[in-house]
Amino acid sequence: MDFSLFYFANNDEAEDRYKLLLEGAKFADQRGFTAVWTPERHFHAFGGLYPNPSVTSAAVAAVTERVQVRAGSVVAPLHPPLRIAEEWSVVDNISRGRAGIAFASGWHASDFVLRPQAYETRKTALVDMIEQVRSLWRLDPVTLPNGVGEPSEVRIHPAPVRPELPVWLTSAGSPATFQLAGERGYGVLTHLLGQEIDVLTKRIEEYRTTFRAHNGPDAGDGHVALMVHTFVGDDRDEVREIVREPFSRYLASSFDLLIRAAEAAGTAGAITTRELRDMAPTDIDFLVKQAFDRYFDLSGMFGTVEDCLDTARDLADAGVDEVACLIDFGVPHDTVLDSLDLLGELHDSWRSFDALR
Repeated sequence: MDFSLFYFANNDEAEDRYKLLLEGAKFADQRGFTAVWTPERHFHAFGGLYPNPSVTSAAVAAVTERVQVRAGSVVAPLHPPLRIAEEWSVVDNISRGRAGIAFASGWHASDFVLRPQAYETRKTALVDMIEQVRSLWRLDPVTLPNGVGEPSEVRIHPAPVRPELPVWLTSAGSPATFQLAGERGYGVLTHLLGQEIDVLTKRIEEYRTTFRAHNGPDAGDGHVALMVHTFVGDDRDEVREIVREPFSRYLASSFDLLIRAAEAAGTAGAITTRELRDMAPTDIDFLVKQAFDRYFDLSGMFGTVEDCLDTARDLADAGVDEVACLIDFGVPHDTVLDSLDLLGELHDSWRSFDALR
């Protein structure tokens, strides 16, 4: 099982906003991590440092030499496939062949002010858009109307370094998405927020079975990358207090996560998002506190190196191929950077342990 860094950003600091991204990428490159993932997020303070993953990935590519440079994720329906292929070919060239993309259909209606006509068909059109990007990546031509309405045949430039684009399908845990990724021969990028490890294990088993059935014996078993909120420290209780406020703010920004946590604790009943929006601040604060403890213990990689090794073992046993450590969920940049040596120690300890498995 490999380790990577994942960014989503709930830290819009006034100065040096991308310090953690670039310094973290250099750290990952030097310490033998597999990849650096950056997302696409529009018009919101949470994640808003990353409106275009090709731009941030180009920056990562320019300051690294070995680590894979990936989107987690490109919201494909927001963009013409030509534009996606063209931009990411630039990233592939800057990185000398280290680019890869996880694709998503999109979650937020407000994002689609960029391309409102694509909102209703965003899920059904996703696979076709992915396949168009892959075809363009292979330098296949496409014919489209030009500015005067005449058909024009074009190919992307520059040509990518990698002959095939590595592709993942982003999933919040839907069995159908895991199955679709297996059928199409894609990897899966997923997370633990809203799905327990035993459920994830089942999803991965189903994905592997589908992948082998549809892609032949020589195609392997696919690839599952798991985004996990991560902070490694010297003391678990101290880590809990370091991440409590920023992780709680993250949870407060996601009504779906609060609803799931409350339902799991048996306190929400048939609560809806609309009802949650109408709740008093004190009631929401209660749900956030309840959700924090649940997600801290079950859905993150928090604590000492030894604590996190136990979590890593559980994830490896579940079938995860790569842990994408989400490190920028609101903890101050310098605090995260100071903790990276312990994350590197965790990575090295895992590699030594994994070699003996």
